[in-house]
Amino acid sequence: MRLRLSLIAAAVATLGLVPATSHAETWPSKPIKMVVPFAAGGGTDFISRLVAQKLSERLGQQVFVENRGGANGGIGVQAVASADPDGYTILATSDSTIAVNPHLYPKLPYKPEDLAPIGTMVRFPGLLAVHPSVPAKSVAELIALAKAKPGSITYATGGNGNFSHLAGELFAQATGTKMQAVPFRGVGPAAQAVISGDVNAMFNNIQTTIEQVKAGQVRGLGVNELKRIPGIDLPAVAETVPGFQMAPWTGIFVPAKTPKEIQERLSKEVFAIMKSPDVVKLLTEQYVLPYPNMPADFAKLIQDDLVKWGKVIKEANIKVE
Repeated sequence: MRLRLSLIAAAVATLGLVPATSHAETWPSKPIKMVVPFAAGGGTDFISRLVAQKLSERLGQQVFVENRGGANGGIGVQAVASADPDGYTILATSDSTIAVNPHLYPKLPYKPEDLAPIGTMVRFPGLLAVHPSVPAKSVAELIALAKAKPGSITYATGGNGNFSHLAGELFAQATGTKMQAVPFRGVGPAAQAVISGDVNAMFNNIQTTIEQVKAGQVRGLGVNELKRIPGIDLPAVAETVPGFQMAPWTGIFVPAKTPKEIQERLSKEVFAIMKSPDVVKLLTEQYVLPYPNMPADFAKLIQDDLVKWGKVIKEANIKVE
């Protein structure tokens, strides 16, 4: 699938119309709405508000956040995809809406190509943890247990199709094991089920799980990154399962027909924000990884993830209601 950035030019001369490029030259001349397709308070919302504040400073116009939750992010994404492509409505969302939902919901009201990728912001690395009663002190030992008794190892998820679920299926497919997913209504209840010992394991974000590891409530086995993360005394799962990575990303998008000059300006500013020392320090202290990418690399990431998660979802026969 190819994401195209299109610019509709208007010829004016004798008609006395304003050239289309002048919109980009004077942009922004009024406040910009940043739509977050999830409820306030989550990880995507936090990052979006931080970037909106920084963009306001750099652009000289207010960038305000509007939360439009519902339909697993679909309502907010559709609103931006169908908005006027004038640079005054932008989208801050996660990979779940762009690379996962198209495989889970066959009748989505939007397509990834309805949006132009501006740049990535961050990744939220995950952590594989088990209840202390599970006789596995390493990723290799957990794999051995799962292979010895297929289906005996359970892992908690925040619901079918949630990234905690996809991580478990990705792990099982990569290791040739069979584990039993146990869905809950959200990652909070799922994490509590592991802490109580009702479920064996979970793939959850580092921010939450590392505190549970420190408290002895769960045993951390590995971070879901290709390399170890500074400040966390745990190996990477990829040291045992080559190539394994599970870190949902967030990024900025605009309607596909937004003028190219506006896209380029936005991309430049978002990239600079995510590279700024104060932002890098704030995020890394919270185990959130700054992840700046320019549009071409972002578009490739989306295409790769569409293939990756499509394969995982199809092989695991994941369905949502």
